[in-house]
Amino acid sequence: MWNFDWPKAYPETTAHGILKQLPEDFIVDEIPLMIPKGEGEHIYLHIKKREVNTHWVAHLLAEKFGVNEHDVSYAGQKDRYAVTTQWFSIYAPKIELILEARPFLEEDIEVLIQTRHSKKLRRGDLVGNRFHIKLRQVKAIAETATSRVELKQRIEDNLQEMKFNGVPNYFGLQRFGRGGGNMNQALAMLTGQRREKNRQKKSMYLSAARSYIFNQVLMKRIDQGLWGKSLIGDIDVASNETYDANKVTAPMWGRGRLSSLADARALEQGIAQPLQDLCNGMEHAGLNQERREVVSAIENLRWQWSEEEGSDVLSISFALASGHYATSVLQEIMQVIEPDRDENNRFVYNLTEKQSKAGGE
Repeated sequence: MWNFDWPKAYPETTAHGILKQLPEDFIVDEIPLMIPKGEGEHIYLHIKKREVNTHWVAHLLAEKFGVNEHDVSYAGQKDRYAVTTQWFSIYAPKIELILEARPFLEEDIEVLIQTRHSKKLRRGDLVGNRFHIKLRQVKAIAETATSRVELKQRIEDNLQEMKFNGVPNYFGLQRFGRGGGNMNQALAMLTGQRREKNRQKKSMYLSAARSYIFNQVLMKRIDQGLWGKSLIGDIDVASNETYDANKVTAPMWGRGRLSSLADARALEQGIAQPLQDLCNGMEHAGLNQERREVVSAIENLRWQWSEEEGSDVLSISFALASGHYATSVLQEIMQVIEPDRDENNRFVYNLTEKQSKAGGE
């Protein structure tokens, strides 16, 4: 029912590689929107974590400081299977507790800075994120005549173009849940087949539905050869008409008229028509029409090749704006394979076997 096979903007390289074989293969550093002033009612912690998700850190901090979880805030979620740094704030006007560098013995969590500020940290209070990513065992998807030199050149050709033209600003697959489960829940909720009392889940399902429509519009533009081009009636995030392809936007669905015009509006309405159950449900849920950039600009894109046990390794670093996904960058250069893990974070298969099974997916 749901289509998650979104097209790429750049030529297929026929390459694949392994991501997150080690947590250190995916390093994310948050770029904060502001620097704490050193005084105020809110404790600010700059934390480095390895193989720990953001929500769990917030839970541990709430326990440590003896506050409710809603008193612990952060700007955005970070990957679990990674090494990440980010800020947390705790509303603690009368608490003087100073944390040691390693406050949780059973978790790989390090406090880099503890200070204070007058305002809480809110979702979205970040400029973006810096990524340092290592892709291992880079090779052709199938046995072909493609040499290692040629394969690397194809990847580098795409990277060179991406430095100047960005990548499609798709929402990542994780937004839609395993097997599209969040979309199934969203449809049931928005058509009245089920009621969702949990506010966090309700928000997650609404976000999935909204993101899906955006991705479908972006897919249509690429399918029609409109990547790197503008349409009559395209607008930027401020709803000003634009002919700059890098400033074009697509709808984040909600109440109100589409602010796009002419050909751009016709394209967007054409995508929305067969998805009216989702659109109507989001309007009734109180969401308002917003816009999101079609192009994700990449800052400071750099890469380097190395060799490990006879196979090629690509190390790549770049920065993205808040709400933009590293997977949108990676999928334009190769098919990425992530190791499966069990509940104890152990690999549950042989990597070589997995590659042969997943090569054509």
